[in-house]
Amino acid sequence: MSTPKLYGVPFSQPVRAVMWLFIMHKTPFELVLTNPGSKGENGSRHPDYLAKCPGGTIPCLEEPATGFTLGEAHAIMTYLARTHGWTDVYPDNEQDRAKIDGYLHYHHRNVREASLGLVAPKVRKDLDIPESFQESARRNLTNALRTIESSYLADNTFLMGGSVTLADIAAYVEIGQLRPEFTNVFDFSEFPNVQRWLGDMAKVSGHDEVHVVMSEMGDISQKAPEMDTIRDANITALKTLKATLASF
Repeated sequence: MSTPKLYGVPFSQPVRAVMWLFIMHKTPFELVLTNPGSKGENGSRHPDYLAKCPGGTIPCLEEPATGFTLGEAHAIMTYLARTHGWTDVYPDNEQDRAKIDGYLHYHHRNVREASLGLVAPKVRKDLDIPESFQESARRNLTNALRTIESSYLADNTFLMGGSVTLADIAAYVEIGQLRPEFTNVFDFSEFPNVQRWLGDMAKVSGHDEVHVVMSEMGDISQKAPEMDTIRDANITALKTLKATLASF
């Protein structure tokens, strides 16, 4: 079977989620660097890429042996879990899967606001994201964290119970990037359950390898990173990824 390709960049939160799933299960893949929003040859708006992923977003999964392609991180993750039999993160019980799917749907316009409203305005000044949008995103994220704090994690170690599932992976790449160890753009003091969960997730296999890009970029709470800093962080992350995959 040929090695699957994953199009994207390590800095992308959804790309990191799929990378983590592969690494957690020691499954080789090839990361094809793809510049989000660019119409250039390696961009997500180039006609060749749009033929694979009509939405023009990253990540996109391609299986060279069959030509099958699939966009959207959550769809990719559930597809990989089903086809590889990764029931540790996506149980074969349909009700358990439905609960995970429920979170994955909830994630958009709630937890996903961590990137859209808190990180993107810092790293993509060119987007000129309005203050009103940033404030709305922060409110949405804060409300989502309250839900996670008081419901998902009230009696559970992880979002769905005692073990990591796709829901945790999707949630962490968004929420975890805000930690003081990384971008440091959110105060978690109101959320002790979330803080405990963040610490537990940081111990999950593959966490450090997948989050090299965040460690390299560092604290952006006071000053936005230069584009060279982001580029270099992606390059370092790619080197780490290649070394990790070579060890499988």
